Amino acid sequence: MIGLNHYLILGTCLFGIGIYGVLSKRNAIAVLMSVELMLNAANINFVAVNHFIRPDQAIGQLFAIFVIVVAAAEVAVGLALILSIYRHASSTNLNDFNLMKW
Repeated sequence: MIGLNHYLILGTCLFGIGIYGVLSKRNAIAVLMSVELMLNAANINFVAVNHFIRPDQAIGQLFAIFVIVVAAAEVAVGLALILSIYRHASSTNLNDFNLMKW
């Protein structure tokens, strides 16, 4: 029987992989994918906790849908920024970006 602990461990592992990707990768697209992985881990936790604690209410699913909408907007804006910077600098390496420095 798969219980709440299994889902929480899965969510924690996915979140940890996402944090590792954000902190170790230098490619902007890889960092964006790692952030999406962290958001999906939070969605798994929302839905699992809702299913095991209050199965008669759909609050966890509503939060997950809200996170999915915010993630879609984040991806659209992030990819637009990355594409614009790539056209300007011909690189997606985060170490090459110094647009905000004086």
